[in-house]
Amino acid sequence: MANVGMAPSSHDLDLRCADVMPRAVKISHHKSQQTAAPLIPPKPTIANLRTAAAGCKACDLWERATQTVFGEGSVHAKVVFVGEQPGDREDLAGHPFVGPAGRLLDQALAEAGIARNDVYITNVVKHFNWAPDQRGKRRIHKKPRYWEINACRPWLDAELAVVKPEVLVCLGATAAQALLGKDFSVLRRRGELVKSSLAPHVMATVHPSSILRAIDDESRRQQMQAFIEDLRKIVPLIHKVGKAA
Repeated sequence: MANVGMAPSSHDLDLRCADVMPRAVKISHHKSQQTAAPLIPPKPTIANLRTAAAGCKACDLWERATQTVFGEGSVHAKVVFVGEQPGDREDLAGHPFVGPAGRLLDQALAEAGIARNDVYITNVVKHFNWAPDQRGKRRIHKKPRYWEINACRPWLDAELAVVKPEVLVCLGATAAQALLGKDFSVLRRRGELVKSSLAPHVMATVHPSSILRAIDDESRRQQMQAFIEDLRKIVPLIHKVGKAA
């Protein structure tokens, strides 16, 4: 005969609710929390934004990150690249795009003919979101949640307002969907100039870390070439701005 479970008592239900409610309250708190907007200085510059962001606790990512990793580059940069978040190397160094993906981006920029002094590089989220691997010896990247992206967004908006780039390039789906809408598909629209109030010219392409995950050398070579071709599309725009200036 099959076992028949007993209906839970009201006491049991109370205990279950008590166990669930703190998690629900925590999630609700994250979704309704304040953003970093109150921390933005009245007259923002990259220097005072970086200083203010160093103490940001607008979301919970600061608790496990080593430090805030703010954007870097010329304040007169013609192009701003926006990635998802700092990685393990960036978290330790305190600088964006200094790990393997950053080195690949540097290589692609050089091959596309884009000078680094024409570029400002930053991320949608300024703290490293990670989880330990099964052995607990490595920190594995975790995609930031939407309320963490929203909490951090004022920093990026302030960076763009200060730099005023002619060209904005979103690297990867997280950056593209945060800035161009949640339905934006990098796979379908990579390398395409899209209309946006963020900059006169806006484009999305893959994040260089995706190239590092290619299944073999030939696939990696093809993906790298496609990435370089995407970047070459913005070169005429940079030169056009240079001539106009």
